[in-house]
This record gives sequence, structure tokens and C-alpha cells, in this order.
Amino acid sequence: MKKTLILGILFILLGYYLGTFIFNEKIINKYKKEEKYYFLQEGVYSNKENLQTNLNSLNNKIIDKKDNKYYVYVGITRDLEVAKKIMKIYEDDGYNIYLKEKYLSNEEFYNNVTQFDLLIKDNNDTSNILTIEEVVLANYEEIIKNK
Repeated sequence: MKKTLILGILFILLGYYLGTFIFNEKIINKYKKEEKYYFLQEGVYSNKENLQTNLNSLNNKIIDKKDNKYYVYVGITRDLEVAKKIMKIYEDDGYNIYLKEKYLSNEEFYNNVTQFDLLIKDNNDTSNILTIEEVVLANYEEIIKNK
């Protein structure tokens, strides 16, 4: 039993290091392409006053400023089925959500969103889905916006 456990941990660590090596090498970076993401947009605001007035009750959100406008996103996914599931949650709470396609080329973010999409697909609990999306949004800010 101990031998099997030790071998299992050893192979997991070996797989992790090999995976990290392959993804960080030029082999994968040569074929970097943009992937399609679905951004769930709550709205676009022209100034901060309107933004703060309308979004005080919205906890999970990221705000992108572009061309002197504030774009508010409440979710990011790669799967249209997951996007519809999240849209329904927010629309049931009274928000109008718009689906916006964006293309990004970050392998780490792609892998994270793909894994989180699988979790959301297998989950029907609203609070769990919103918690997962909160992590996705934080991941977006950390990986994409801060680079």
C-alpha cells in the first residue's frame, strides 16, 4: 500500500514537471494562437458615477476601461452552454447580460478556463457556479490584465 502511494505521488510529480517543461518551451509557444472566449457583459458605462450607482449590488465583476468607457463583465467562459447557464443566473436576478466574443492568446488562461468550464457544466448549484466564475475573473485579472 505504501509503495503504491509513493509511486503514485512520484508519477504525479514527474507528470507535473514534464508538463511544465513542455508548455514553457518554444514547442508550444511557436503555435500560439488566439482562442475564442465568451465574455458575459453586464453593461457599458460612460463615467464612474454611473458605474458605481448601478453596480453596488454586483459582487463578481471585472471592469475594463477602453476608449473612455467602462465595460463590466460578470463571467468568462469558452463554452456556449456554460455561458447560457451563467447568463440565466444573472438574468433571474434582474440583470441584462450580453454575450461578447473576444480572442485571447494565453495558454495558462486557456487551460484554467477550460478546467473551470468543466466544473460549471457538472454543477447546478448557483452559489458554486458564481464562486467558480469569481475565480475565473480573478484569474483573468491576474494573468491577462496585469501583464
